[in-house]
Parts: sequence; structure tokens; C-alpha cells
Amino acid sequence: MLLQILGHGVGNKFTQERFQHSAWTVCTYFSKVLVNICLMSVDDCIGAIDGVHVQAHVTPQNQVPFIGRKGTPTQNIMVVCNFDMQFIYALAGWEGNAHDAWIFLSALRDPSANFPKPPEGFLGPYKNKIYHLQVFHQSGQPKGYKEVFNHAISSLRSVIERTFEVWKKKWKILRDMPSYSFEKQVKIVIATMTLHNYIRRYTEHDRHFAKITDNYGRVEDNADLEPHITSVTRSLEMNALRDVIARSLMGM
Repeated sequence: MLLQILGHGVGNKFTQERFQHSAWTVCTYFSKVLVNICLMSVDDCIGAIDGVHVQAHVTPQNQVPFIGRKGTPTQNIMVVCNFDMQFIYALAGWEGNAHDAWIFLSALRDPSANFPKPPEGFLGPYKNKIYHLQVFHQSGQPKGYKEVFNHAISSLRSVIERTFEVWKKKWKILRDMPSYSFEKQVKIVIATMTLHNYIRRYTEHDRHFAKITDNYGRVEDNADLEPHITSVTRSLEMNALRDVIARSLMGM
């Protein structure tokens, strides 16, 4: 029942007819299974950080904080993905108009968020150098080892956009969220990410993953978050590591 509801975005009444169970049974077991799936943790590892918005269903009197950039109520989620298109961390439940950088910094400061902070810091792009792929496309090939590094790390970020694309296409409920409590909507986000990971790990061929290609030019740049990731990268060790990687890309 849960997969039917999440994958097709169907309501309680349709599910009752499909599985021949009462409204109470559908509602109770959907909630129970949803909670248990959310308890399945993700593995800590290296990945890319970005924010993603999912449609939110909130009462009219509470909508204002949830109105996102597109003028509709959304839930803002900070996500870390590994380079195999799996979610390894998610902080869900923020209002749609919450700034991505504020969510990121809040996760760093709040121990209860369980954010997987690298002990030496974050590997961010070089400041005051071209970073976004669109700018590289306009200005030509990167110049110097710092721009080469920024171009490479920006290209790698395309994996997170492809992960979002697969996730949203597979789970229709994310595109048309029913009028559940907001707490349950947050659990739906986490549960669908957990199921996404399971499918990625254990399914040999999945049509949604199969349709996604390595098109680095499709990255949707996030100008809000990247400068703040760089600003907290103060470790001398990480800065030295970045220089080593950047110079190796140039064959230096």
C-alpha cells in the first residue's frame, strides 16, 4: 500500500478500493510503515551538498513562510548525495522561503541535526575565481589550476541534480503532495529517499535511473550555498589538499 501511495500519489479512497481494506487500516499501516522506513539510516561518506524544494500542503493561514521562489508552498530540504546517486544525508522540514545557506549553517551548529561534518572541513571551490558552469560556457576553457579545479568540482555537482530528477520522477507524491500533516509530509520525503537508495543499490535495471545520462551541462547552479561552504573551509590541511588536487589536474 505504501509503495502505491508514494509511487502514484493516490489517496486513501483509491487505496481502499485497490487493496480492499478500510480507511482506518490504510491510514494506520501507511503511517506505521512510513515511520519504520524513516528509521533506516544512511551511510556517512563523501558527497555533494545542495538544496531541493518539494511541494508542501499547508493551511492558508500558515502558508507565508512556505512560499518559495516559484510562488507556491514548498518544503526546503538540504541533501548530501554520494557520486552513485544515493542520498547519504537529508535535513527536511524547513519552510520554502528559508535560505539554503541558513539551513546549512544551522545544521553545522545544531548537534541534534547529526550533520556528518568532516573533521578537517569542507572541500569547496576557490574564491574569486570562475565557478559556475554557465560562466565557463560563456568565457571558454578554464585558465590556471584554480579555475580547472572549480570547473571540475562544479561538473561533479551535476550528480546531485540527476539524483533529484530520478527521485522526483519515481515518486509522484512529491509532485502532488496530499493534505497530510506537515510532520507526515516530512516523513514522506525521508521515506522516499530511503526507498530511492534501496532501489539504486539492489536493482540491476531501473527505468528512471536508466534515463539519466551524464550530461554535466544541465547542472542548476546554487549560488546561495557554495560561498558558505567555502567560508567554513578554514582548515589548512583541506586548503593544502585542494591545491594538490588542483595542480594534479593540470599535471603539475
